[in-house]
Amino acid sequence: MLKDITLGQYFPGRSILHRADPRTKILLVFALIIAIFVCSNPASLLLLALFIFGMVYLARLSLRMVLRGLKPLLFIIIFTAVLNLFMTPGGKTLWKFAMLTITSSGVSRAVLIVVRLILLIVGASLLTYTTSPIQLTDGLEKLLSPLKKVHAPIHELAMMMSLALRFIPTLVEETDKIMSAQRARGADFDSGGLMHRVKALVPILVPLFVSAFRRADELATAMECRLRRYWPHADASAEIWKSRCYLRRCRSRRHRRRDCSANHCITSIIKQDFRKRKGSYSKCIV
Repeated sequence: MLKDITLGQYFPGRSILHRADPRTKILLVFALIIAIFVCSNPASLLLLALFIFGMVYLARLSLRMVLRGLKPLLFIIIFTAVLNLFMTPGGKTLWKFAMLTITSSGVSRAVLIVVRLILLIVGASLLTYTTSPIQLTDGLEKLLSPLKKVHAPIHELAMMMSLALRFIPTLVEETDKIMSAQRARGADFDSGGLMHRVKALVPILVPLFVSAFRRADELATAMECRLRRYWPHADASAEIWKSRCYLRRCRSRRHRRRDCSANHCITSIIKQDFRKRKGSYSKCIV
C-alpha cells in the first residue's frame, strides 16, 4: 500500500509537459482545481477528464501508474461517496431501510463527488510527476515575487513547500522499512481491533519522527556546507538562496560567452556584489 503512494515523486522525461515552464503548470493546476469544483454537469466533467488524461498521454506517463496513485486514497473516496449517497435528500427513493435512504439525487451526487476527487488527484499529481523540486521552487518563487513588496518571506516559503513535497516519497520509503523491521520482530499491524491497531502504530511513529528530524538536520548541514564553499563569510540562514541566483546568472553568462568558465564567472559575480564590503576575496574558492 505504501509503495503505491506517488504524490511528490518526480519522473524524469523529455515530453512537452516536462519541458514546459513550471509557472505555467502551477497556474494550470490551480485553474483545473477551480474548474473541477465549478463544473457540475456530466458534459463539462467529461471534457475535463478528457483534457486531464490527454495531459497524462502527452507527459508519456503510464496510465496504470497514475491510477495506482489513487489506491492509498481509495478509502477516503469510498467513504465520501457513501456519505453523500445516504445523506443527500431529494429525488426518487430507490431504497430505504430504517433510517438509511438512497435517493436518485444521492446516487448522482455520490458519482459526481467520486469523479471530482479522481480528477482532482490525477490533475494535481501531474504537477509533481513532471516538475523537479528545483523547478517547482523556482516557479513558486517567481509567482509569489509580487509579495516581496510587503516584505513577505517568499524564498523561505517556496523552499519549505518544495522540501515538503520532496520528502513525501522519502518518508513513505522510510515508513515501509520500519514496518518491515517491526514485522520481522513479531509486530502485527493487520489483526485486532481499532485500538490494538492504533497502539501497534506507536513503534512506527517514534523511529519515523526520529528519522525525519535526522534527515532534516543532515539536509540543513549539507545546504550550509554548499553555501560556504562559495560564500565563506555569509550567514547560511540568510544567504542560502543567493548562491542559487549566482549559479543561474553564471549559466546565462556562459551562454553569452563560451570562453567564460564557471570559476571565473562565479568569482566575478561575488566581487561585483561584495564591492562595497571589506575583506579579501581570495578565500572565495569555487
